[in-house]
Amino acid sequence: MDNDLNRAAARRQRRVSGVLAGPGRLIAAVIRRVLVSYARAAPRAAGGGRPPKVFILTVSGWGKGGTTRTILNIAEYLTREHEVEIISLWRLRDEPVFEHPPGVTVTALDDLRPQARPRGLRGLPRRVLGAIPSALVEPGDRWSASFSLLSDVRLARMLRRQTGILISTRPALNLMAALLDPPGLTLIGSEHMHLAAHEERIRKAMWRLYPRLDAFVVLTEDSLRDYRKHLDGKVKLLRIPNSARDLGGPADLSARTVLAAGRLTMQKGFDLLVPAWAPVAGKHPDWRLKICGEGQLRESLEAQIAEHGLEDSIALPGNCDMAEAMGQASIFVMSSRFEGFPLILIEAMSKSMAPISVDCPTGPADVIDSGRNGILVPLDDIEGLSRAMLRLIEDDDLRERCGRAAGETAEAYSIENIGPMWEELFRELLRPGAAAT
Repeated sequence: MDNDLNRAAARRQRRVSGVLAGPGRLIAAVIRRVLVSYARAAPRAAGGGRPPKVFILTVSGWGKGGTTRTILNIAEYLTREHEVEIISLWRLRDEPVFEHPPGVTVTALDDLRPQARPRGLRGLPRRVLGAIPSALVEPGDRWSASFSLLSDVRLARMLRRQTGILISTRPALNLMAALLDPPGLTLIGSEHMHLAAHEERIRKAMWRLYPRLDAFVVLTEDSLRDYRKHLDGKVKLLRIPNSARDLGGPADLSARTVLAAGRLTMQKGFDLLVPAWAPVAGKHPDWRLKICGEGQLRESLEAQIAEHGLEDSIALPGNCDMAEAMGQASIFVMSSRFEGFPLILIEAMSKSMAPISVDCPTGPADVIDSGRNGILVPLDDIEGLSRAMLRLIEDDDLRERCGRAAGETAEAYSIENIGPMWEELFRELLRPGAAAT
């Protein structure tokens, strides 16, 4: 649904841009200067002695996916000390996919639910502003077309004269926060994908604008190395991994089910997993592969499953309750071509499942020590993926050892271990004289 909306927004804005053509660039530059000037108004006086309010800027606080899960997880933790508000680009659903934590305010810059749209002349300004391309967003970001002049105006209005901490959660948002640079907010950019996933123009904009951030947080050691080289010491850079939800007790390591999960897209590599499963199903017809998730490749995956004669061996049940699904499987397999940080892998490990992962960029090698707490498989190695699944299926002792070790590894990614890293960063950035260091 979110991707369909993004494509529809892009088509609408291309039509408006075609009408504006050359004058549009000049108009956008003028609007950008006005919005930046507006957002940089002197802040209100901060509440005496109270911990700073934390704002978290994201694409959707109501959507699905690892980024939304981890944002809600850290937001809940931060309410122990702070007032927390999540600022969401849009709202599409009446109810969120993941329950909003008590005490966390979630605000949408654009509420796209039919019942929330003013009709007639009353809704005309909103419809006009929503059809005009954003003057603040950097083109090239995956979600850039979903920003509009409406979201620009509302974001500048929300941040104006605020005091506290602003955490932004993807390149477009990091760049917008750095461009607006409200004087009362400490700016922390964060990245949920690896550097090479972004277009050259986005990487250039990072080099230009990220130095305005007070800190920039990445998820993996590989990303830390890559961004350190790219940003050349121009911004405080550190690694804080995502935290995993508490999904309850351990998995059943005697279950004859291998579990995979994620959006049914090319990124997740399920088109590699299906042929990798074929020899496993031939040797162990009593085992099943369950792939949880929805996405645009469902029909092609169903055709691929039929082509290999695996209709009785592979299930595509759609979106699943992951705590329940993981509780009923013994092996978790991640076949992704790339990741930012594989939160679903950490969650499976927290259930003491025996994990297998393709050694994709980035993240799996940070958490899996192959042969001890799981198995790493080279990228695009379908036969290696088959061998890894067969190895864990046929060796009960290895499966149990890897599951126990995986559970121990996942403890480092609990919110009780990750949350204090954020608080320590806040203290460091807010201590007297920090801006001068």
